[in-house]
Amino acid sequence: MLLDRLKSLQKNIRVAIIGSGSMGKGLFYQCYITPGIECVAIADIRIERAIACAKWLKREYRVAHNLAEMHDAIQRGLVAVCEDGNLPAQCEMADVLIESSNAIAAAGQFAVTALEHRKHLVMVNAEADLIFGPYLLHLARANGVVYTSCDGDQPAVVKRLIDDLQLWGFDLVMAGNIKGFLDRDANPTTIIPEADKRMLDYRMCASYTDGTKLNIEMALVANALGLSTVIPGMSGHRANHVCEVFHLFDLPTLWQDRRPVVDYILGAEPRGGVFAIGYCENVYQQSMLATFPSQTSAGPFSVFYRPYHLCHVEAMATVAMAFLDGPALLQPSFGFQTNVYAYAKRNLQRGEKLDGIGGYACYGLIENCVSNENARGLPICLAEDVELKRDIAKNEKILLSDVAYDPARFDFQLFRKAIEQSRHRMTE
Repeated sequence: MLLDRLKSLQKNIRVAIIGSGSMGKGLFYQCYITPGIECVAIADIRIERAIACAKWLKREYRVAHNLAEMHDAIQRGLVAVCEDGNLPAQCEMADVLIESSNAIAAAGQFAVTALEHRKHLVMVNAEADLIFGPYLLHLARANGVVYTSCDGDQPAVVKRLIDDLQLWGFDLVMAGNIKGFLDRDANPTTIIPEADKRMLDYRMCASYTDGTKLNIEMALVANALGLSTVIPGMSGHRANHVCEVFHLFDLPTLWQDRRPVVDYILGAEPRGGVFAIGYCENVYQQSMLATFPSQTSAGPFSVFYRPYHLCHVEAMATVAMAFLDGPALLQPSFGFQTNVYAYAKRNLQRGEKLDGIGGYACYGLIENCVSNENARGLPICLAEDVELKRDIAKNEKILLSDVAYDPARFDFQLFRKAIEQSRHRMTE
């Protein structure tokens, strides 16, 4: 049992966290209460937030301005607090780095640094995880460490569900997410009442509401398992309950090519959950499943679902698995099977600068990358501070050729490396 193994450790697994917002704060708490795991360093560009985390749990801390100060603080049993994420990424006294900031380019840099310094890397930052994933996986393997998405968010939770149904002998038909509400036009102003109610950052809440975050999460699942989407953005049928999937999706037609897909349902119970549809031809197995609630099975198809995901509460199992055993829970083993591309949230004019995920200008839809035509789109994770070269109509796809950008910019460079590694994996 994992808990018993953690309790029996002679030396704690030392964790460093980048980002101390709502998720980072929760991760810091989980490190504090989980046997065998200890947070030794926190970095945040707003250092007062990292300091507040330490004070919140009454942990003694020291502000570190360089690696020597960070190492000294940790040796003294203090939590090292800093602004620069590169410090914990390089810190010799941290075994695992958790990236939980809301940056993308900077998060990519921290992730690369951690892997090059032979640290296990756990990604809570789904955006950086998606856009740089194939290259990060290459670096992890080259350096003999683990790179994985974190448990607790929907991608990893649905992956665990899929692991179970495949162990039970089912073929995966669909990996699914359950979304409560969707408004493609949501922006940091219109979302203020809901964001304040949930104590969320406005841009972050807008990215949840306009569907971009959902599409990114399901792209992570697709790239990990070799799945595809039937249409850009997925189908997203509205439902009252997850068990209505048998009526909402034409499963026999969907499964005729034996190619599993990602999708979601909207407004269904259990909200905040995930689901997976499995296929089993065995008549005996089908008859046994029929003895359970009938709505969970329809002939050879069965739906399995989990009614919750617990974010930071579930995260430490990923940390322990990476350090103790080496397997990754979720990583882009199939390269860029899919990506999430930018679409105009409103009519946009030539000369405008896009403002990225959760902003006023664009939202993101998942698409398959098997065709060069699809891959010509502007990835939503790169759609910040780039200038439009032509007018774009509302809901029109924005192509990479539609924007002026600096090809030497770090995130574009790292994305190109990710594409190279993705192509290499596909030819292996």
